[in-house]
Amino acid sequence: MVRTPWTPLMTNQFFRPSRRAVLGGLSAASLGIAVPRTATARDVAAPGEAIRLRAKVELLALLPGQPLSPVWELAAPAPLLCAGRGAALDVVLVNELAIPVVISVRGGVPALEPLLARPVLAPGATSSLQLSSRQAGTAFCDIRLLCDGAAAPVRLLPLIIDESEAVKVDRDEVFLIEDWRVKPDGTPLPPGIDPKDATIAFTVNGNYMPDIRVRRHERVRLRFINGCQRTVIAIKIADLNVQVMAIDGQPAEPFLARNGAVILPPGGRTDAFIDLPSTAAASSEILLHDGATARPVARLVTSEEPPIRPGLLPPAASLPANGLPSQLDLKGAQRVDLALDGTDWAPPTRFAVAYAAAFQAKPGRTMVLALTNRAPIATVFHLHGHHFRLLDRLDDGWKPYWLDTLALEPGQTQRIAFAAETAGRFLIESMATAWSAPRLLRWYEVK
Repeated sequence: MVRTPWTPLMTNQFFRPSRRAVLGGLSAASLGIAVPRTATARDVAAPGEAIRLRAKVELLALLPGQPLSPVWELAAPAPLLCAGRGAALDVVLVNELAIPVVISVRGGVPALEPLLARPVLAPGATSSLQLSSRQAGTAFCDIRLLCDGAAAPVRLLPLIIDESEAVKVDRDEVFLIEDWRVKPDGTPLPPGIDPKDATIAFTVNGNYMPDIRVRRHERVRLRFINGCQRTVIAIKIADLNVQVMAIDGQPAEPFLARNGAVILPPGGRTDAFIDLPSTAAASSEILLHDGATARPVARLVTSEEPPIRPGLLPPAASLPANGLPSQLDLKGAQRVDLALDGTDWAPPTRFAVAYAAAFQAKPGRTMVLALTNRAPIATVFHLHGHHFRLLDRLDDGWKPYWLDTLALEPGQTQRIAFAAETAGRFLIESMATAWSAPRLLRWYEVK
């Protein structure tokens, strides 16, 4: 759907996070908006029938006044896929693109680990698979692993795993933020190549500047997904409390995002609750900061209807736990130094298990990884297969949330810890935060 004309760029004087904060600060989550969850995978597949996912070409309006642009996407019959915790979605994946693809699930489906447990799918081929997770949360399906430098950039497909227990919200929305580099003729450039003077554009759920309509005293769950190719972003809603409830699909100890702003690395997800007060403005811009510029990407529009209830709901309780360990044995941990410098890393198209594993772990063992970014720009680290804790400087504790993705500043070392609970072979991803930077892989094994 083509949106209304582009709103002129505006900078909020109170929203100037430092580049250091945007590139490295992950103490909060990202904002979002989106399509109401009225259509889910359960609505589009009859009992016993598999859901059809298509890797295909789609046309989107990436810049106003320009022709529709061809992009690649993983398309489902509904705007997003949805399953319950422990449930399984039978899927048929069809590759309608001209290059091989492999599906990855950010949020974790170990049986589908790309390149290690799941082979590539040739052009024109079809494959059957099953999407399931023992953990609830916000995830996504992704076919971008082999697509850097290809004919077009690739979109994500949100995957929502519902909690077993009811969560008290009035609406549950997905806010997928994507960035584009568009040539003057409207052609979008894929990541992994020099964008030169291409125009930067951002969309929310594939649209320019969408309006998110809300009512006073309503509680909205916003599932923010940073679908940008390489960019760390900060998102801000002015004058509203943004209660962070989950990060990277895992429940967190609820906390208020400072100044209503949250920060997301590429692939990062955050669930936030927003309660609309009786004093909510008729219209509020949602601003995105990419480390250089602040710009509006959506508007929060408050209905003139009466409030949805007499007053605000009571403070939200924590989301149901996903069964991750409450404690980690740091004293008895196996420790590994891992440099994010490209040495011993391989691009996905040349990756093979013949490369030596970054490390091996015994099931149940606590692992502590010392990650060092030796690149001259910020670099993003993503661990497949497990969520981790970000350790305090002295390794005497950790931040009160779990992550699977982390951005590190140039020269920075961060220590993370996780319990190696899931046996198997898993990828590790690293990429610098430049559009032309390559995606790089290593792997580890739990056995």
